[in-house]
Amino acid sequence: MGNPRLGAIVEDKPVRITVELSAALHRDLLAYAAVHGEEHGQPHQSAERLVAPMLAMFMASDRGFVKGRPRCRGPGT
Repeated sequence: MGNPRLGAIVEDKPVRITVELSAALHRDLLAYAAVHGEEHGQPHQSAERLVAPMLAMFMASDRGFVKGRPRCRGPGT
């Protein structure tokens, strides 16, 4: 698979949400977590911990979102 684009996971206070994934996407996420863990010296990397950084990376790379999102980043936004 090569070198995953996602960097090391930074500790942060989590907010719990529930999402539904297709079985195929879940298998891919588990495989990605295994590769990511090996690359970063954490052989038992949790797939669940990768979701937030992956979403953040995706949203940061979406030019339309970055350009159009509200500039105010207060509580609840």
